[in-house]
This record gives sequence, C-alpha cells and structure tokens, in this order.
Amino acid sequence: MRKINLYLFLFFIVPISQVYAQLAPLTVEKIMRDPKWMGTAPSNYRWSADSRYLYFDWNPNNKNESEVFRWDVKKQQYEPSTDSIADRDIAPNYVFNQDASLKAYERNGDLYLVKPKSKSEIQLTETLERESLLGFLANNDLVFVRNENLYALNLSTMQLKQLSNFVKGQVPGKGSGLSEQDNWLKKDQEELFDVFKDKPKENNRKPTKTLKPQYIGDGILAGWSINPNGKQINYRLVYPAKGNRNTIVPDFITRSGYVEDLNMRTKVGNALTQYRSFLYQLDRDTVLEIKSAGISGIQDLPAYLSDYPERLAKLQESNKDRAVNWGVTSWSPDEKYGVITAKSQDNKDFWILQVDPSNGKLTVLDRQHDDAWISGPGIGRDVRWINGHTFYFQSEASGYSHLYTYDLLNNEKKQLTSGNWEVQSVQLSKDKKSFYLSGNKEHPGITHFYRLNVVGGELTQITQMKGGNEVTLSPDEKWLAINYSSMNKPWELYMQPNNPKVAAKQVTKSTSAEFDSYAWREPDMVKFKNRHGDDVYARVYPTKNPHPNKPAVVFVHGAGYLQNVHYWWSQYFREYMFNNMLADHGYTVIDIDYTASSGYGRNHRTGIYRHMGGKDLTDQVDGVNYLVENYGVNPANVGIYGGSYGGFITLMALFTEADKFKSGAALRSVTDWAHYNHGYTANILNTPVEDPIAFKRSSPIYFAEGLKGNLLMLHGMVDVNVQFQDIVRLNQRLIELGKDNWDLAVYPVEDHGFVTASSWTDEYKRIFKLFERTLKD
Repeated sequence: MRKINLYLFLFFIVPISQVYAQLAPLTVEKIMRDPKWMGTAPSNYRWSADSRYLYFDWNPNNKNESEVFRWDVKKQQYEPSTDSIADRDIAPNYVFNQDASLKAYERNGDLYLVKPKSKSEIQLTETLERESLLGFLANNDLVFVRNENLYALNLSTMQLKQLSNFVKGQVPGKGSGLSEQDNWLKKDQEELFDVFKDKPKENNRKPTKTLKPQYIGDGILAGWSINPNGKQINYRLVYPAKGNRNTIVPDFITRSGYVEDLNMRTKVGNALTQYRSFLYQLDRDTVLEIKSAGISGIQDLPAYLSDYPERLAKLQESNKDRAVNWGVTSWSPDEKYGVITAKSQDNKDFWILQVDPSNGKLTVLDRQHDDAWISGPGIGRDVRWINGHTFYFQSEASGYSHLYTYDLLNNEKKQLTSGNWEVQSVQLSKDKKSFYLSGNKEHPGITHFYRLNVVGGELTQITQMKGGNEVTLSPDEKWLAINYSSMNKPWELYMQPNNPKVAAKQVTKSTSAEFDSYAWREPDMVKFKNRHGDDVYARVYPTKNPHPNKPAVVFVHGAGYLQNVHYWWSQYFREYMFNNMLADHGYTVIDIDYTASSGYGRNHRTGIYRHMGGKDLTDQVDGVNYLVENYGVNPANVGIYGGSYGGFITLMALFTEADKFKSGAALRSVTDWAHYNHGYTANILNTPVEDPIAFKRSSPIYFAEGLKGNLLMLHGMVDVNVQFQDIVRLNQRLIELGKDNWDLAVYPVEDHGFVTASSWTDEYKRIFKLFERTLKD
C-alpha cells in the first residue's frame, strides 16, 4: 500500500514521462522489439497534380500495414484515403514541350497527352508493349521508346514514324563466330550443292521502304536521348563483364530442408562492365561512335602507382586511354547543344563534355579530378538545363559540393554557392528563375530548404526548425511538406507555406504512449580536434549516475560515408535507444562522425583513401581521450561496438589499438576488403592486384595477432552483403593464432540487415553482457 501511495505522490510532483521512466526502465527486450511499439512515422509523400492534396503512408493505429492518408490544403486537415485515389490524383512525371502548351506522361506502359489550357487528356497508346516517354521534339512530335526502338508521333495527324531500327546480333555475314573448321565446311557445302546456289528471282514489285538496321552485337541498349531537332539520337551500349566468378551464399534454414545456394555478387577487382556511346544521325542514316580519345587527362595514371614503380613504368610505356562509363547526352531545348558526361572507371575523373552533333567530337567543358575518388552529393550525374544555352551541375572543386552553372554562349562557368557546407539536393523552379536546394549551411548536423536566384546571390532560408528538414515541394510551389525530426523525436509531417516568415505546422503525431513515457536524451553535440588538426563532431550520452569504474562505450556508425552526428532522428534508432540504456546503467557513450563520414566535404570524405582503419580509427581513440578529459571516464574501461563498417572499425580497434579498448562487439563486420564488392571498395582502396599495400593495411584479418581484449563477433549466415565467409575466415585465423578471448554468435536466418526481433534481442543482450562483464569488473 505504501508503494502505491508513493507512486501516486510521484505523479503529482514530477513530469509523467520521468515517472514512467522510473517505473519501466529500458531493457534490451523492450527496445529491440518490432519497431511498431514506438509508433510508425509517416512516409512516401506525394502531391496531387493540382496541389490540393498531399498523400502519405501512415500507421497511427498500429495495424499490420500502413494505410494511405491525405492532407487537404484547403481544409487544413487529414483523412484516410486509398491507393486508388492517390494513384488517380498524384502528379505524374510530366514532360513538356518548349512553350509548355502540351505535356505528356506515361502510366502503366501507355502514353497520355494533356493540354493544360483546356485541361483535356487523351490516351495515346494502349498496347501490350511498354512505351517509355522520351520527350517532345521542337515541332511538337512526341518521341517514345517501344521494344528498344525510338518512334515519333505527330500529334496533329497521329502519324507514327519509326526513327531507329536497332537489331540485336552481328551484321549478317560478319562476325559469324564460326571456327575455321566450320567455315570450311559451310563454304564446301555451298560449292558442292546446287540447292545453295539458287538466287532469289527478281520481280517488278516496288521496293518496300526500309529503315537501315543498326546492329548492336552483344551490347545491351541502356539509355538514349534525341535532339529536339529530331536529327540526332545518342544511345549507349553496355557490355556485361565476362569471366567473373560469383560468390555463393548457402542458406541453411529453408522450407525444403535442403541447403540452398544463393548465387551472388563478384568481388572487388573482377572484370567490369564496359560502355560505348554512339551518335545516330537520322538525316544521314549514319552511326558515329563517341570516343574519349584525346580528352584532357584520359591517359593520366593514378598517383598511387608511385608506390609500384615497375608497374608505373610499364603503364607509362603502353600509353593507353582509361576506360570510362558514359552518361547520356542531354540536349539543350533550343537544339544547338549536346552535353554528355563520362567518368573514368578508376574513379579519379569526371568530365562534362560538349558533343558536336555533326561529327561526334568532344570538347571538355569541366573536368573534376580527385587523386582519391570522385563523389559527393549530386556529383557524377548528367547535366540539367536552365535555358537553351545554360546548364547546371554540382562539383567538389572548392572542397565541398556546390552548385555551378555553365553558359555555352560565352563558355563561362559560374559558382553559385560557396562555403564550408554541402549542397545536398537541387531542383529548378517551374518558372526557371530560382533553384530550391537543401543544404547544411547553418551547421553540419542541420539541414534546411533554401531558395536561390538562378544567377546566384543570397540564399533565402525557408525552413526554420532545428533538425532534419526533408522537403517535398507541391507542384504549384506554394506548399512545403516537411518530413521533420529532432534528436530525440522521430519523423513527423509538418506543413508550411512557401514563405520563410510563416512557421511550419505539425500535422501528424505518431509516437506511442509507451515510447513517450521515457525521457529520451538529447545527446550533447560536441566538437573536438583530432590528432591531425581536423574538426570532428560527436554525440555524447552522459550518464547521470556513473558506475564507480566510470566506463565508456564508443558506438561506431556503419556505411563509412554516412552521417549520424546530427540534430535529427537517427536511422540507427535501435542503437540510439541502446545508448540511452547504457547511459542509464552508468556508461558514458560517444558516437563519432569519424573521418570519411558524409556532410563534411571532400577532405573528410576521402581521408581514408588507401587506408581504412587509419584516420577513421584514430578519431575513435581521440574521441575517448576527449571523454577522459571532459567527462571523467576511466580510460582503462572503454568498450566499442558497431555494425558493418562499424564492425570493421571495432575489429581494427581490438587488433591495432588493443591498449585503448578493453572489449568490443563487431556486428556483420568486413574482415578482409579483398572479399567485398567492387563498387564501394575500389573507390577507396583501388583493387587488390593493383594496390595490395592498401588492402593489407586496411583489412583486420592481417592484424588479428594483436587481439588482447575481449572480442564478441556477431554475423548473419545469409548475409549477401558482408558475406558469412568473411567472419569464418577471421575465425580460422584466430584459431590458428591460438587466441581464446573471443566468441562468435551466428544468426542462421539473417541477412546483413536483421529482420526478426528475436535476433536483434539476442544480439544486443550479448553485447550488453559483454560490457557488463568486462567494463565494470
């Protein structure tokens, strides 16, 4: 009875969230349940074509599946809706003719025409084949793709004209692929038997009109565009890599009761897909290949080859062009200009090139080079046009991804934004007088939505809330649907007029009463200098009741190039809650945006080039030193954990910084980068054959003898990303080294991202027990 009275008393004198937190402390079992217990945030925002309604998916009543809701701009309220209503109303991906008097769109593989003034709509095609819309020609003919060929539809006469005749295979009689023996037999047959000597009889019929076939061999058509004058088609052929070996992932828990093999990806350094680009001149019925030969820097060799002088000498002597991946030509609305992009397959260069339609010759307009690798927000994409002679693009030339324009009338490149921040996304306004862009100008961990004149000038900040502002602009550009969250509150829908002076209004409330009953922390946002003099941002979860041993835990986010130190809700929400739980149990927790994390510009992004486990690891050590100096933790009682890239860093920490970390939990971790995929790894480490130095100093398996502390490894057996073979190979290495202070937990039904709550719970119970056992004793 006395306990009941005490609880009633507490309800009156302290906030209710604190009472619930005391009555229901966090446990692994609670926080690792199906996330529906927290409440389900709204998602998938899409506007109706008339900007009257915003549709979104939401599950406020915790049903099995989310439902469709719509926000009524006029009534300023939401109501349940349906997919069918949303599909009817949402704005299609329109293409417009030059004066915007016509617009067309594709739906379910058929084409529709809309006349905005009369608001009339016509279905143009109803076929079993799929028509893919390309756009309007200058004469208002509508161009589309059907069965990998281009067609033009005259909207006045409805006459359909085939523009191309791409044919798979080789030119007849050329490149038959027959062996010398089979060619001899074929020729002998034709000479021996009269039946093969007969010639077709001539007739007096009028020759049938034909379109010259363009044979594409064994290439695959993958991207095309047409000049608005209707005279040039640019198309790209892709040639899949040959001779590669795929990895095999065994699936042990199957309905059949048999082990079933999953045929998966190749490994870094295997043969690459090749690209070729062609210009088809319709008026001359001629195909020209667009070639990279002669463009500036095409024969430049990567700087890292200075570590391999013999190979460098051979490559300098061979004097070969580097292979490139081609974009698709973007034609100016006034028909005069064509601009194509190309990226070197060694990832060091990205070119923006003007195409001469008469001969396919190229002129370099912009070259972005990085001795590490080209990347960054919005970089590496085909260009987009503002008017008939000016296009826009993004570049990291200044060290941060910023917005540029290029005017082909005077060959002038102009930088529109600048500073130590990143432009993260860009869209052009309907009237083409302004850009709308998202960026982290205020703080690396805060995103806002801005307006900028197309000629540059001052940015106008439209959103005002501190945190993450993900904006979906209405078609009429009068409303902002804002997906917003803060550090300790998940995403919710807010609405705001497109006016910086009007505050956003919250529309949804998604979190459950149980979730709200705990006082989730706003971590301390801190910044420290690492040993290289660079600013490093971190979140710190201080404990109010530190354990006498004053332990600390470092959480390492995954993906490498990802941002987790910010003012919005973490995509690592389970780890966020686990870090709160650790703080409740007397640990101080730090979460660092280590070198290579996104949001901080090129130097931060490429700081791990040729050495993963270098600056990204020493940043963790420097972060621990910061905790020792500013939060009073005991440097002898520090643990570390993380998944994927975070698991890799955990292994490197236990193997190469053994005196700094007493224990660590490595989840789904890369143990040897030579066994990971090409697209991610080759950017950072090149390839194992070309740059073995980089791979051997970056892979934990080569440093396993350094293990001193307590290591727990956890891995899904059906992981098709960081495959189970990775952890098995490391286990064998630890066995051979005679190490005995390690454990492995395997999860037979889990891929890279765990799905089942029981696996999540088991995983984090083990991690918590590791820290309790090793950091508090």
